[in-house]
Amino acid sequence: MNSDELMSLSNQYIMGTYNRSPLVIMKGAGSKVVDPEGKEYLDFISGIAVNSLGHCYPPIAAALQEQSRRLIHASNLYYSEPQILLAKKLIEMTFDGKVFFCNSGAEAIEAALKLVRKYFTTEGKPERYEIITMDGSFHGRTYGAMSASAQEKLHKGYEPILPGFVYVNYNDLDAVEKAISSKTAGILAEPMQGERGVVVPSPHYLKGLRELADRHGLVLVFDEIQTGLGRTGSLFAYQASGITPDILTVAKGLGGGVPIGAMIAKNHINKAFSFGSHGSTFGGNPLACSAGLVVVETLTADDVLLENTRRLGGWILGKLKEIQSRFSFIKEVRGKGLLIGMELLIDGRPIVLKCLEKGLLINCTSDRVLRFAPPLNITSDDADAFIKILETVFKEFEGK
Repeated sequence: MNSDELMSLSNQYIMGTYNRSPLVIMKGAGSKVVDPEGKEYLDFISGIAVNSLGHCYPPIAAALQEQSRRLIHASNLYYSEPQILLAKKLIEMTFDGKVFFCNSGAEAIEAALKLVRKYFTTEGKPERYEIITMDGSFHGRTYGAMSASAQEKLHKGYEPILPGFVYVNYNDLDAVEKAISSKTAGILAEPMQGERGVVVPSPHYLKGLRELADRHGLVLVFDEIQTGLGRTGSLFAYQASGITPDILTVAKGLGGGVPIGAMIAKNHINKAFSFGSHGSTFGGNPLACSAGLVVVETLTADDVLLENTRRLGGWILGKLKEIQSRFSFIKEVRGKGLLIGMELLIDGRPIVLKCLEKGLLINCTSDRVLRFAPPLNITSDDADAFIKILETVFKEFEGK
C-alpha cells in the first residue's frame, strides 16, 4: 500500500489521540527512515528520544533475534537471565539499590509514586503522603502520572484528578521549601523538563532539592525517562550535579526502541516493596531486557558514545544560536547534549511540517518549542545536514 492508503486506513481504524505528521515510516537504519514511496528522511527526534542508538541498531536486532529463539516471555513467576543481568548493570551505572522493571515511563512513575507512599506507611507515618511536583512537568498519561504532571491541559476532562500532589514553580527552591508540610512525603522532579520545551534549571537546583529532602526527611525522586541513558552527555543527567536521588525512573532510551521501563530505589526505600506490593506481567521480559543490555553495555563500554553526544550536541547548540541571531522569530535556544529546544515567537507546527517536506523529522512541544533529540551516535555529516535543512526552512518563514 502507498502512504495515502495506509493513512486512510489509520484514520478509519485507530483512535484519533495523536496529531500525526503525514508520514508513514516503513523502515529505518541509523539516523534515517524511509516511507513507502522510498523517500528518505533524517530523523532528529528518534522516536521522542527512544531510538538512542538509531533505528534497527544491528547489535540490538541481533540480540532480539537470538533471544526470540530462546525465550520471549516467562512472567515474573520465575527468574530470567537478561532481567537479572540488566538490573545489575543499572545499579552499577547509578547507585546502590534495587530495580523494579515495567514496560514504560508512565509505569515507572506509577511504581515510584506507590513506593514513596508505601515507604512512609511502613515507617508508621501514613499521614505523609503528599508529593511536590513542578509546574510544566510531564510524567506520563496514566492517572497517577497524569495527576503528578503539573499541566492543567493534561487534566482537562479527567477531573477530579488524584489528590496528594502539590505543584510549585520549576527551578524555584524557595517555592519547594514553602510547600513542605507535615504531610509531605517526597519531591518529584525532572533534571531537565522535556515536554515543557527542554527547560534547563540552574546549576544548583538539583543539589538544592537534595538538601531540602535531607533536611526534611523526604524521598527525592528524579524522572530521567527522557534525560537518562546518555541523552545529556552523561549516563544520567543528575550525575553532573554530584548528588543522587532516592528513586530514579528510566525508560525511553533504555530499550533502544523496545518498550521497557525501570524504577531504581535505594535499599532503605525499596524495602517497603515486599511480596505482593507491586507487580507487572510483562515488566522486565527477556526480549526487552536483552535489548536493554545492548544499550547499557554500549554506553558503558567506553566514553566514545557519550563524548560524541557532548561534542556534536555542543556543536549543534552553537550553530543554532548563530541561526537565532539571524531570524527574528527565534526567542531562545537551550539544551544539553543531544536534547535541545528552540523556542519560537510563532507557532512551531508549520515549521515541523515544512521540515518534513524537505526530509527532516523534528518535533514541536508546548506549541512553540522545536525539540531535537537525534540518536546519540549521529555523525558530523548528519549534524551538518540537519543545520542546512533547518536554515533553509527558516528562510521561508522569516518576515511572514
